[in-house]
Amino acid sequence: MLGAVIIIFVLVIAIPVGFLMTMSIVAGVLGWSVEDEVDVTYAGTEEFALAYPEA
Repeated sequence: MLGAVIIIFVLVIAIPVGFLMTMSIVAGVLGWSVEDEVDVTYAGTEEFALAYPEA
């Protein structure tokens, strides 16, 4: 009985939470790594002015 509860816990809670945490880290690293390239590409455009109003 305890083994079944542990397996259900892992399948329903541990795996989905671990996947979501991993994907949020991947998204953060991807956004951080392409930020400079996007800023250079869109410098002087309306989109850049909206993203960085102080610039």
